[in-house]
Amino acid sequence: MNRLELKKIQRAKRKLRVKAKIFGTPTRPRLTVYRSNKHLYIQVIDDTKGHTLASVSSLEKDFREMRNNVANAEKLGQIIGERTKQLNINSVVFDRNGYLYHGIVKAVAEGARKAGLEF
Repeated sequence: MNRLELKKIQRAKRKLRVKAKIFGTPTRPRLTVYRSNKHLYIQVIDDTKGHTLASVSSLEKDFREMRNNVANAEKLGQIIGERTKQLNINSVVFDRNGYLYHGIVKAVAEGARKAGLEF
């Protein structure tokens, strides 16, 4: 098994451990982060219905120039925080999606907290 396959398997295991403990409800939905090499995707999900309540990504028309770095991740975190505030959602459960809590994932969380979301 090469290094990249091992890395993918380890992230999948971390993701299952985190997902077993986290569940989004209508009053406190799940804020999940997915990062690829080029883009960043953030969603607020109600797991009881399986619906996405709000989302933002670096693929949207206004944010296409943003690259996948810490500064832009914090901006996207603030934007998702503002969008959830418009839906009268004040607190969320943060799902780091198997990623380590540093760098881009941490910046998204801090940006959402600056916008007024509570974790």
